[in-house]
Amino acid sequence: MPKLKTKRAAAKRFKKTGTGQLKRMKAYKSHILTKKSQKRKRNLRKSTITDSTNAKVMKKILPY
Repeated sequence: MPKLKTKRAAAKRFKKTGTGQLKRMKAYKSHILTKKSQKRKRNLRKSTITDSTNAKVMKKILPY
């Protein structure tokens, strides 16, 4: 069985935690920031865990 290739685009966006979950940054923080409130922009800075509905597919494209 050959080694599996990691999808590089996903590897740059997601990190595995110690428990095997996937950590990601939140979206909508790159532009058109003037109409977003300070509280909303502050909360977008934080990282979060990938939803469990996507986790199975994500672990397949990030094997290592």
